This record gives sequence, structure tokens and C-alpha cells, in this order.
Amino acid sequence: MAMRAIMITAGAVALKDFHGILLVFAGILVFSSGKILTEFLDGEEEEEEENLENNWIVKFSNSLFKSTDKYDGDNFFTLNDLGERLATPMLLCMIAVEISDVVFAVDSIPAVFGVTENPLIVFSSNIFAIAGLRSLYTILSEAVKDLKYLEPSVALVLGFIGAKMIAEYFGVCIPTSTSLAVVAAFLGAG
Repeated sequence: MAMRAIMITAGAVALKDFHGILLVFAGILVFSSGKILTEFLDGEEEEEEENLENNWIVKFSNSLFKSTDKYDGDNFFTLNDLGERLATPMLLCMIAVEISDVVFAVDSIPAVFGVTENPLIVFSSNIFAIAGLRSLYTILSEAVKDLKYLEPSVALVLGFIGAKMIAEYFGVCIPTSTSLAVVAAFLGAG
């Protein structure tokens, strides 16, 4: 939550001092939308099992800390037979969660700023989304398998919000009710 708060604060300050940052946020959303739609149209499937030794997060973490593949309870570090302090998979997991949070924030924070520029609303909506998604993860991960058009509909939402931000930068105001109706229609179709 602290990382989200820092990112939201930085985004709010950037919007206040440099309104052109809206175009950067919009660009991130439109790029993400295009990437998701391209992957969907090309029929690319996600890998079933990823060898974690080849994962860039694990490689990055291993470049920072010597690590072991053995757990030591819920400790982030353990000592080996030589007395060296090694990172456990728990630390690698925490680093992966934090990096994933940053990656997801890159899309979600600009999307919310596309709806409102009030930092309190942006922060509270992000926190409620995180809490809700974490508690519903198991249900959602199973449901996504049955909703094959959900991913492209989310991509269309990202693209719409990006386009809305670009339009607002150039003075074309799209009412919030219209935006919410379009988002609901896209997600409902997915």
C-alpha cells in the first residue's frame, strides 16, 4: 500500500504541475491495450509452467543477494553451513509481489486518473481493488478460464480510458456517466 501511495502522490503532483503527463499516462494505457489485443488476436497462450530459475525477477533478486532454494520457516534469510547469510525463497516471493504491484500500478493508476484527478479517490479505489481482488483471487482465477473474452474487453477499457485522457487533454470533455456506461458495456460483453 505504501508503494501505491507513493506512486499515486507522484502522479497527482505530476498532473498538477505538468498537465502534459496526462498524455504519458494515456500512452501507457493505449500501449497496454494494443499489446493485450494483439496477443489475443494472434492466439498466444500463456506458458503452463515457468522455470523460476529463468524468471527475470529471480535473476534480479539473485544479483542482489546470495540465495538458497531451501525454506527456513517464515524467515527471509538463513545461514548456511559456512555461516553465510542467504536469502530464502520467502524473500524472493516478497520481491516478486512488490515488483508485480509496481507493474500492475503502471496500468491501474493512470486508468483511475483518467476518471478523476482527486488523489484520495484514486488511492482509496486502488486499495479497495487490491483488497477485493486478493480476497477473490481463487474465484477469479477459475472464472477467467470460462470468460475467454474478458481479457480483450479489459484491453478495450484500457484503450477507451487512454483515448478519453487524450481527448480531455485537447479540451474534449467526456462525461463521467458516459465513460462509466462504456466501461460497463465493454466489461459486460467480456
